[in-house]
This record gives sequence, C-alpha cells and structure tokens, in this order.
Amino acid sequence: MKRIGMLTSGGDCQALNAAMRGVVKSLSYSGEPVEIYGFLEGYKGLIYGNFRMLTGADFSGILTKGGTILGSSRTPFKLMREPDENGLDKVEAMKQNYYKLRLDCLVILGGNGTHKTANMLREEGLNVVTLPKTIDNDLWGTDMTFGFQSAVNIATDCIDCIHTTAASHGRVFIVEVMGHKVGYLTLNAGMAGGADIILIPEIPYDIKKVVEAINKRSERGSKFTILAVAEGAISKEDAALSKKEYKKKMADYKYPSVSYEIAEKIQKKTGLDVRVTVPGHTQRGGSPCPYDRVFASRLGAQAGRMILNGEYGFMVGYRNREIVKVPLEDVAGKLKMVEPDSDIIQEAKLLGISFGD
Repeated sequence: MKRIGMLTSGGDCQALNAAMRGVVKSLSYSGEPVEIYGFLEGYKGLIYGNFRMLTGADFSGILTKGGTILGSSRTPFKLMREPDENGLDKVEAMKQNYYKLRLDCLVILGGNGTHKTANMLREEGLNVVTLPKTIDNDLWGTDMTFGFQSAVNIATDCIDCIHTTAASHGRVFIVEVMGHKVGYLTLNAGMAGGADIILIPEIPYDIKKVVEAINKRSERGSKFTILAVAEGAISKEDAALSKKEYKKKMADYKYPSVSYEIAEKIQKKTGLDVRVTVPGHTQRGGSPCPYDRVFASRLGAQAGRMILNGEYGFMVGYRNREIVKVPLEDVAGKLKMVEPDSDIIQEAKLLGISFGD
C-alpha cells in the first residue's frame, strides 16, 4: 500500500484541486491500494500534525473548483529553521509527522518559496514530488505553471472591460496586474487585451518614454490609452538604487502601489484624466480555465506515475510541450524572469506596444 501525504502551500490559485485530483486518480486506477493524508493549511499542517484522511469522495467534483480543498498558508522558508513561539523545531516536527504516518512520499503543490522548503525536506531525507503552482509563471525549470493561464484570462477580461469606458471618456487607464517580481502575467494579459503600454519589472521604465507614447497616440487621433502595469514595475531611477537606498525609499512611499505613482506623473505631465484599476486577487480566484484543468490533470497524472515508480526528488515540469522531471535542487531558489530581448518582447514592439524603455 502507498501512503501519500499531500499539501498546498503559498498563495492559492486555480487548478490546485484539479492537480491533486490528477495525482489521486492516477494512483487509484493503478490498482495498488493507496491512502491519502491531506495536511491542512500548507506546511503548517505538516509541522503541527494537522491532517485528515482523504477518500475518493473528497476528489469527486473538484476538477472545476478553484482554491484548494486543503487550505493554504504562507510559511516563509527563511523562518523554517527558526523555532516557533513555543520553541518547536519546525523541520524536525515535519520529519517526525512524516515518519509517524509511515508515508511513502509527500506531494507538495506550490511556488518558489514552497519549492525551497520542499527541497530542504528532500535534503533531510524525505521522499518528495512537487507540482508547479503559481499565477506568476516564475518557477525555474518549467515553461508553464498551472494557474497562470486562468489568471491571464481574468486580467485580460479586465482590460477588455476597461476599453469601453476608456474610449467613452477619452481617459488614460492603468490596469495593475499581479505577478510579484516578474512580468509574464502582465505581458500576456497586456498583449491579449490590446494594451498600448506594458510595464514589467524586467524592463525598467522611463516615465518620459511613457508620456511620449501617450502623446503620440493623441497626435494620431487616439482619445484614450491603456497601460498594463505589473505590480512589480520599477522606474529606471529606482532600478539604479542600491537595495538599501530602495528599501529606504519604499519605507516612506506615499502611494498604494506603483500604478498610482505612474498615474500622478502622467496626469501632471499631460493634463489628461488618468484612472487606475486594480483587479487584485480576482486574478487568483474562480474556476480554472479549460487549459489549466487539462494541464494540471496531466501534471498530476505524471506525479502519480512517478510515485508508483519510486522516482522522488523531482518537480513535474513542462518543457518544449513535454512533461518532464526536474530535480528539486535545480528549481529551489531560482526565479524565471522575462528576458527583455526575448522574441515575445520584440514581437510586441513590432505591434507598436511601448515598454517605456
């Protein structure tokens, strides 16, 4: 009998349930008896032994359900080696709960921070298989993460809706898109939604170039401009600061986010009416799109196969349109960024999209 522990860690997103369902169905249909222990609220559940036995009924009807049936939480990797408020050794506690339940392996679904801890558990001798979850699509070793396409769809819908009101009132609209420190989500949603200007962290912007792009549209007779701005977008001036200097600046930051700073500067330099829209966590919510349902199911099925074959210490990734095994040590601690000279950036520029550079 296979005894499998499963947890979802970090921010939630669409298709977590679909991925877990894929793992369990592939194991169930193998014919080998299996027991599934679901740890609640991510690594917290593994640390404090908070789990429940899961049956086939728990995975029925969840393919289309967003969020995670196990709950999730953020447990920063940098704090994992530090005792909790009661002096508990978190790493040792996770190991003890793993051995106490006589688990054959842990299936861990999460993003960058989650994979750092997963790799640490591998180094501690636990059998681990991971699945790449994040709307940011910033995990090293995989071309795609589940949740990303669903978030692109939602952000694109937001930009689509903004088009009509922007055109009606002749305004400049900024749509702030999630994505943490990378620009994949903003880039794809911006292109899909027909944004005129896209600002991403990997290409520091010059506000003069942004204003120039807006003025050129006005000169051509366009009465409105739409900007897709990543939450991590940064100006060339700020990008030139040291980490210490930038941290000091942000400590006294007066804006809710970078989009509001950009909006104020555009308004002052152009005199145009500027509005900011922040779809926020709607981008992580709702049902997974069909692509993510299929993609997450495929990853989950492959994870099940790897467990049956005793192939541990890997993330199930996706490269060149093929499902692959990626060693956890190659994934942990690395961030996949948008390459400023990549084909998609060059093609976006050919379409007339400005990146403020």
